Amino acid sequence: MEAISFLFLLGIAMPLKYIWDMPMAVSVVGMAHGILFMLYIYGAFMLKEKMNWSWSTLFVIFICSILPFGPFYAERKYLK
Repeated sequence: MEAISFLFLLGIAMPLKYIWDMPMAVSVVGMAHGILFMLYIYGAFMLKEKMNWSWSTLFVIFICSILPFGPFYAERKYLK
């Protein structure tokens, strides 16, 4: 969900704001993405304990959270 909201924010809401002068899309989608991002980070900490990840694995998960398609990679690689 976090990855999809990020792609929606970058691919739809930002162009609506800066090309067609519709800033409301960024406000709504940005808030939803912010909440989902915080849940992603919280979930990563919870999974670190449950799945016995190292700190370096958790760091990779965090880096993936700031890349547009990163969470899809993290899910495929670490949540088999």
